[in-house]
Amino acid sequence: MAFRGWKRLLLLGRQNTFAKAWRSRRGGLSLCWKRCCHWSAGKSLDPEVRAFLEENTEVTSSGHLTPEIRLRLLTPRCRFWREKPDLWPYGDPFWAIYWPGGQALSRYILDNPCVVKGRSVLDLGSGCGATAIAAVMSGASQVLANDIDPIAGMAMILNCELNHLNPFPITIKNIINSEAGNWDLIVLGDMFYDEQLADGLYHWLRKCIRIQQTEVLIGDPGRHQFLSHSIRSQLHKVIEYSLPEYTRQENNGLTSSIVWSYQPSNSLENC
Repeated sequence: MAFRGWKRLLLLGRQNTFAKAWRSRRGGLSLCWKRCCHWSAGKSLDPEVRAFLEENTEVTSSGHLTPEIRLRLLTPRCRFWREKPDLWPYGDPFWAIYWPGGQALSRYILDNPCVVKGRSVLDLGSGCGATAIAAVMSGASQVLANDIDPIAGMAMILNCELNHLNPFPITIKNIINSEAGNWDLIVLGDMFYDEQLADGLYHWLRKCIRIQQTEVLIGDPGRHQFLSHSIRSQLHKVIEYSLPEYTRQENNGLTSSIVWSYQPSNSLENC
């Protein structure tokens, strides 16, 4: 099955393996940045993995909402777009897709830098790292990217290099249900694709808001699992973006993506 076909199945609901990984990988999040288990600017990548990622992804900035950001992604010109997915030697490359919820969050942050400027930002389920990169570009004082896939962490470092940025800290663990870190802002895109995972996110984000007064922004293109979840009634629509044609074609016809606030704030509307 070509990668494109695998991706379409994913969009139709084959996310169970990845969702189970998020649910099962428990881990605590320190309240201190320096104690986080992460990659940082001084961390070197495995040369073999770097070479594989550079050979089997394409650097692109077109077809997405953020042409300012260059990313290594799987595209129709890549070998594994046509190869069987099980020939990919690492875990499923969810990070190699620039999902529409992340695109909307990144576009919003780039257009409204006051949302992150001088603030600490956690990018949850960061994937390719685009939203974390947008936060750095827009002046966030501290950025931590989080994903459970170590290959995603390596890809984020490569993407930082492409955009002439020093790599931000990257933690590779499931931090959902951990202590509520002292973040000014948590951003997450395309994470509400599984009911049980959505429930875990809902309760953990609510705890972060209650304990630390954290603001939360969620990007989603209108997936059923998100719109039908109980969190929907507690969200404030911040902005909606029409998706570029390329992104529409590669996301089963989705036409737009929305940024939602789980902690309504007048400051978001006055940027």
